[in-house]
Amino acid sequence: MGSKFKVTYKEDMALFQNRWVKVWCVIFILLLITFPFFLSRYPLSILIEMNIAVIGAIGLGLLSGYAGQISMGHGAFLAIGAYTSALITGKLGVPFIISLPLSGLFAALIGMIVGIPSLRLKGLYLALATVAFHLIVEYILHHWDLTQGDMGMAVEGAAIGGYQFATEQQYFYLTMIITVLAVLCAKNIVRSKFGRSFMAIRDRDIAAEALGIDLAKYKVIAFGVSAFYAGVAGCLTAHYQKWIVPGGFDLFLSLAYIAMIIIGGVGTILGCVFGAVLITGIPHVLVYIIDFMKAIYPGAGEFIMDIKAGIFGAIIVLILLFQPEGLFGIYRRTKIYWKTWPFKF
Repeated sequence: MGSKFKVTYKEDMALFQNRWVKVWCVIFILLLITFPFFLSRYPLSILIEMNIAVIGAIGLGLLSGYAGQISMGHGAFLAIGAYTSALITGKLGVPFIISLPLSGLFAALIGMIVGIPSLRLKGLYLALATVAFHLIVEYILHHWDLTQGDMGMAVEGAAIGGYQFATEQQYFYLTMIITVLAVLCAKNIVRSKFGRSFMAIRDRDIAAEALGIDLAKYKVIAFGVSAFYAGVAGCLTAHYQKWIVPGGFDLFLSLAYIAMIIIGGVGTILGCVFGAVLITGIPHVLVYIIDFMKAIYPGAGEFIMDIKAGIFGAIIVLILLFQPEGLFGIYRRTKIYWKTWPFKF
């Protein structure tokens, strides 16, 4: 059967830890490729939203989960990515394939500037600083003539070369490919010197500095990497929706991303994926329940709609109460159970 213990650094640093992980990854990707052929537009639109949310959640997960830097301004970086792409594609005629990385890079530049206060601020003070940054971005978007304020901006659809992404199925494949690349890049970042430095700073920054880790450098890099992911997610959002308004990137969006990484499992890439899928899917499930209740009990459907936000919050609270390790904790316990089955211990 062979040893299940890792005896070399190469085994410990492997992206795919064993053969079963590789097999399940291949099966999962094959399912993603075939699913769109059996789904209508609405389910596909939900999956597209989930893909984009996963990219943004991974960015925040790297910053808050791995580097330990609390940020409540993640939605602002999505807005920067969205409006950057809208402006350079609409005003300058830059192709989407170029605007996508440029949006991420510009958001990363702003993120590194915002990350400078993290050298002196920690915990709630840093969180308040990022909230202030978010409010500043919202104010600019509402009052700057170039962004057309509350009227919003029209955004061209995504196109690569002469190929135009027009249907939900095409957008799903586009976002799926970028999401898979984002997950693989994040896994490699975590396994690299940068990821290990992030975790050392998160666990004990004074000890990390004593070991020779440059706190200023890695904190600023963490903000830059997180903002890059958010900028890419914002760019994809803009080109998919084809119309963006400042209200679509409010503070509630930042709170939703914080909920994603906490509910999914802080400090895990897979947890970010789980959390993004759940938080994105819950509102659609509530809409389905409301429609179902309206058909049977019209009054009950209206009552559920009135307390929709409360139901959403209650689901989050219950998960945090009964699953403090998040969805990743459930996944890990399930995996351990089947590894040790039929033995209890």
